Amino acid sequence: MSYLAVLSSNFKVYSEAIKLEHSIFALPFALLTFFIVLDGTPNYSTLFWIIVSMVSMRSFGMAANRIIDREIDKKNPRTSGRALPLGLISLECMLFFTVVSLLVFIFSVLNLHTSAMKFLPIPIIIMVVYPYLKRFTWLAHYGLGVVYLIVPSAVEIAINGNISLGILFIGVAAMFWVSGFDILYAISDFDVDKKQKIYSIPSKFGINKALTISRLSHAVSVIMLFIAGMVLNSGVLFFVGVIVTKILLIYEQSLISPENLKKLNMAFFTMNGVISLIFGIFVILGEVLNL
Repeated sequence: MSYLAVLSSNFKVYSEAIKLEHSIFALPFALLTFFIVLDGTPNYSTLFWIIVSMVSMRSFGMAANRIIDREIDKKNPRTSGRALPLGLISLECMLFFTVVSLLVFIFSVLNLHTSAMKFLPIPIIIMVVYPYLKRFTWLAHYGLGVVYLIVPSAVEIAINGNISLGILFIGVAAMFWVSGFDILYAISDFDVDKKQKIYSIPSKFGINKALTISRLSHAVSVIMLFIAGMVLNSGVLFFVGVIVTKILLIYEQSLISPENLKKLNMAFFTMNGVISLIFGIFVILGEVLNL
């Protein structure tokens, strides 16, 4: 059976392996940037290729991450049930999936602004380098944040070849947003990371300080969103979205304390998706309705 046949017959396994549904975390930042840059009047062909490029690049990054971290995942009770450690997917098939995802990404970029090709190596390098960071620095969470830092500016480049200050601020906000969530997520691996000598903020500073750093990261994210709105001269719905985001982030942080980590998955997965979606809806509506 060919690799392509294996991929198509095991789509559910592959989508679970790379958490395809979690593309929803990054897409709102891409979509709201798209509507801001085009003043609420989208070009649907460009929108289509931006979505394809986002999903394919994330699929490439997640697949590469799974390959690079397969030995670490095998030794972690939380991740030992993933497809590669369990042998549900062979290393060769995952490599093939990674290459296909990369080729789809490159093809989608070819259908966007010509300037996008100049920046093509940047997301590829970031996606491959990020998984290695946890092996030598507790700043690895912010390495993941860099992936989201480049999303808004990448979308703007894909549309008109430019990088503007307001969109860059949205990227910085996205970076601290996701890094704050990733610090929370790393708490679940606190004991395993210390045992395996994996670098993370919780394993380096302890759970109490990790929660504080996560909260500070989210505070910086809200500040950056507010500054972005001012620089972009955004309408009232943008700032309403920022306020709602602040309230939801405070609620999300309240779900977790050093004494109670039972709602960690809810804080990371459910709230992360909900908050990014809600903020995206406010901003997009503001652009479409000119409010």
